[in-house]
Amino acid sequence: MERVLLVTVKLDSEKNNWGILDIAQETEELAASSGVYVVDNITCLRDKPTPNLFIGKGKVEEIASICCQKNIDTVIFSHDLSGTQQRNLEEVFGRKTIDRTQLILDIFAQHAKSPEGKMQVELAQLEYLMPRLVGKGIMLSRLGGGIGTRGPGEQKLEVDRRRIRRRIEQLRMSLKDVSLHRQIIRKKRKDNQIPAVTLVGYTNAGKSTLINALVGASQTVQDTLFTTLDPLSKSLRLDNGENIVISDTVGFLHNLPHHLIEAFKATLEEVSEADLLIHVVDISHPLVYEHARAVATVLKEIGADEIPVITALNKIDLLTDKSWLNRLSQDFPNSIHISAKLNQNLNLLLGKIQENFQSKMSSLSLVIPISRMDLINLFYRQGRVQEIKFRQKDVKIDVVLPKILISQLLQNKEIKQID
Repeated sequence: MERVLLVTVKLDSEKNNWGILDIAQETEELAASSGVYVVDNITCLRDKPTPNLFIGKGKVEEIASICCQKNIDTVIFSHDLSGTQQRNLEEVFGRKTIDRTQLILDIFAQHAKSPEGKMQVELAQLEYLMPRLVGKGIMLSRLGGGIGTRGPGEQKLEVDRRRIRRRIEQLRMSLKDVSLHRQIIRKKRKDNQIPAVTLVGYTNAGKSTLINALVGASQTVQDTLFTTLDPLSKSLRLDNGENIVISDTVGFLHNLPHHLIEAFKATLEEVSEADLLIHVVDISHPLVYEHARAVATVLKEIGADEIPVITALNKIDLLTDKSWLNRLSQDFPNSIHISAKLNQNLNLLLGKIQENFQSKMSSLSLVIPISRMDLINLFYRQGRVQEIKFRQKDVKIDVVLPKILISQLLQNKEIKQID
């Protein structure tokens, strides 16, 4: 197993509530999710990064010494490094050196299963690599394998800027086709008046566990970061008879690099096109408020900050001090306390979802020709049939349907509404 040394840096210029130990812990969790062995975690406080080494020369020499003493294979920084900083550090350490973005991309590369997911990872890898190329003849696998070099972008081929640009354009065109395909699916769903509900949240907040509990899905669940990369959509029938589509998406992270958001835009469109968001929050985590703010930042960046939100305060089974629930309820309006793992209060969450769409439903009595059994099938699919009577020439049916569907139906002269 690859032996790594983590270097956690806290800059005075960073305007957030993350302490150096918080940053160190998340970096360790990211490293563990990539499957490496963390030998040690060195912390460093700085006013601002230095242009050539990011940290001070004395600290660099100390890290170089630790690398020799502890037989370190790779050094991982908690912040992003410039190409110059990365090369200079590798020269001093004599070890492969990667930054936070490369670490995230490594996890993404391991978890990408679908062709779409692999294309998105490769695009992000190449966009990261592009400004770091110096001269020609650089190999994408120049670091010799292992963490930071996995995935679709590791092919052993000689590259230059022109070839990388060409490949980036190819990937963007392919992902544009994926986006168009998703738009067609969404249009069909909207034409059928099926609402879309999307789960969002910080990575490892429990979204996959929740969708498994709600719809009996088989989404992979692990106590690691970014377990879910490829989106999953499933249909769900509410108690009032309305059908919805519920989707799970990639988890968010604080300071998520912008080019990663751009590369995963096709996937994140599932979020921005949703009718309702379920923000899954891990209330057992000490940085619960910081995680929620990070999610809000990403939602704003992708244009999804105006979509209605229900907050699912998850993992109440891990909360030792239950008095926190009252404060959390006040701080997160329109929220429900749940345990997705233990199926606690999921009925209340489904009730909240139903309540959100209730105003869009209406009950009415209709008479339709006996020959229009296709409409009866439509009523069962899109609404809740309360009573149905088959008569000699027609069918009388009491049904609850989406209001938009009702307005379309009543334009059909074969259909009669009765009081």
